[in-house]
Amino acid sequence: MRTKIFLIAFTIAAAALNSGKAQIKLSAPLWEVDKNLPIPESVLYRGDTKELYVSLIDGAGNVKDGKGGVAILNLDGSMKNPEWITGLNAPKGLAIYRNTLYIADITAVVSVDIPSGKVKNKLEIEGAVFLNDVTVDDKGTLYVSDTRTNKIYQVKNGNYSLYLENVTSANGLKWIKKELFVLAGTELWKIDAKKQINLFAKGFEKVGDGLEPIGNGEFIATCWAGIIYHVKADGTIYKLQDVQGKMNTADLGYNPKDRIIYIPTFNQNSVIAYQLR
Repeated sequence: MRTKIFLIAFTIAAAALNSGKAQIKLSAPLWEVDKNLPIPESVLYRGDTKELYVSLIDGAGNVKDGKGGVAILNLDGSMKNPEWITGLNAPKGLAIYRNTLYIADITAVVSVDIPSGKVKNKLEIEGAVFLNDVTVDDKGTLYVSDTRTNKIYQVKNGNYSLYLENVTSANGLKWIKKELFVLAGTELWKIDAKKQINLFAKGFEKVGDGLEPIGNGEFIATCWAGIIYHVKADGTIYKLQDVQGKMNTADLGYNPKDRIIYIPTFNQNSVIAYQLR
């Protein structure tokens, strides 16, 4: 009996210890780039070339002024090309499929040939007001959120269609294994292939912005107002950082190899790298 009780107690203690270890924390900033990044909104990590693509609004977030673009950073934070793509209109979310970069650009989805750095196409979506994030499935189908109209569009074979409506403040998107994860207001939704909506997590203090999976069914989510959250596989959330009133935390990028997140600070005109520990 004593042996059995000891084993149970040991198991509980070990579980508690493992649970404690699972509490992710942010390192001190690894680096910060604060030059040639006018209003960075989104960061996208590309592992094969060891680069970071950064969308730059460079003006008002809802104005078609042609001032926006995409810069490229190296993984150590050094600038590779501050004006890789220019002439965009307040670009925001980014996604890659094969050799094409897709950009949410207010009312259009812009396609860029990565090897040449040339814009291939601009697909205008009728009725769109504020396209924000974009994700891509394993067959190249895109999903694009419109935060102002509470809609998600699907782009397939060069054509778009309405995928889902009534998605509160639709923003951060991520396609994972035949399911679409969506930051909808202060909640995280999981949408299956039949468009059935399941509430994955709730209770974000502010409206969600960026979303990145970090493995084991877990996520890092940001709120533009200045909050970074860890979302566990069971849907529980807790804050990693709260810098409201000091700094924005927009649409993050994630390096799974080194467990590093890259936070675009929007109005602070910088990108900051932190390691998950």
